[in-house]
Amino acid sequence: MRLRSLAVVAFSVLATLGPATAQQAEKVYRVGYLQISPRSAQAHLVEAFERGMSERGYAIGRNVLIEYRFADGKIERLPELAADLVRLKVDVIVTGVNPNIRAAQRATTTIPIVTAIALYPVEDGLVASLGRPGGNVTGLTQHAGEEVAKRLQLLREVTPGLTRVAALSGAGMSYNSLMFKTLEGTAGRLGMAVVPLEIRGAEDVGHAFAEIDRAQARGLLVFSGPIPLANRASIISMAAKKKLPAIWPDQQHVIDGGLMSYGPDVADLFRRAAGYVDRILKGAKPADLPFEQPTKFVLAVNLRTARALGITMPQSILVQADHLVD
Repeated sequence: MRLRSLAVVAFSVLATLGPATAQQAEKVYRVGYLQISPRSAQAHLVEAFERGMSERGYAIGRNVLIEYRFADGKIERLPELAADLVRLKVDVIVTGVNPNIRAAQRATTTIPIVTAIALYPVEDGLVASLGRPGGNVTGLTQHAGEEVAKRLQLLREVTPGLTRVAALSGAGMSYNSLMFKTLEGTAGRLGMAVVPLEIRGAEDVGHAFAEIDRAQARGLLVFSGPIPLANRASIISMAAKKKLPAIWPDQQHVIDGGLMSYGPDVADLFRRAAGYVDRILKGAKPADLPFEQPTKFVLAVNLRTARALGITMPQSILVQADHLVD
């Protein structure tokens, strides 16, 4: 009887320890997150990526640890931050626009890299092709080919008779020339001229608007990129002061007070990037995972800003709008 009692006690102890032992043995993954923009400018994208991971069964801080690295708008800091993630031996690096991708590529040829918002990844030499990227980079593109032209057409619709438009981008972005080429082609067909402008930081915003005045541009198209994103508050403020209608690539700018935006739902792209991370953690090779292009485009309009600029939004735009701020 005593031996039977001891056996029962031993079995009970093992049964109690079993789940705890299994929990301790649960695989914990480490994901690197590398961005040039400050974290404050990335908050909605961080939330979207973490939501995507949670939707796929990952618990942040339990079975997946995310190592965040933000360069605060300083492109020269990207190599050291990428190298830091490599030293930590993360399982995968999640990143965004091309300078981030290139810094990660230079830091490692073996750790998988998932990009949420690459621009012209083939033309810019980041991957061999969208269908078979090769190497250690895969993910999603922000560019689907027509959104830059669409933004110009929308700006023209809001500002009839517009003949000169300023195009504002962040300096040092390798894809700028590709975007300008697309924009100038559309502008030529519409009988418009484009005034290209670049900024490196907050100190350049005032100079850019002074150049817009000198060029007599009557509209502003802002390119995708970390530098315009980080300086969106001052750009929005200056555009309001100058009574200049402006169109942005992402609806977050309209929520912040910009007039209009048209482009992919960038937060949705970061949420979808979690799907790539999940497949890679389960054994997929990035070289074999085709790039995906945006499937969800959003037209957003800030009606308060329109009224402040003295603009009556055409009904044709209002009926197309996915998101109205009033």
